[in-house]
Amino acid sequence: MAFQQAAIKVEREQEFQELKGTIERALSTGQVERFLKRLDSRSVRVRDFDAVLASGGLDASNGSGKTAKDVYSALTVSDQAQMREFYLFRIEEVEPKLRAKFHKLYQYY
Repeated sequence: MAFQQAAIKVEREQEFQELKGTIERALSTGQVERFLKRLDSRSVRVRDFDAVLASGGLDASNGSGKTAKDVYSALTVSDQAQMREFYLFRIEEVEPKLRAKFHKLYQYY
């Protein structure tokens, strides 16, 4: 029997998609190194999603004028949990070469 993630309905669809798009842009092939450099300059670990939001690490990729933290705060608790899971999944997909270059950001402690 294979693991299958339960489907949880997103309650605040517009905000969820806006933040998801921001994360996708920040972690896209052409932007991910810039994103990681921004986190490195702010001494923020990549897996600490709350610190990434608080530092404004995702804000440069957000075209709406709202901060990523504001959009995240507008989500329900279950939507926030799904967004954290999505973010953590996406940062693990960063190519190994970049992960090695920014190994300090990927350390747990």
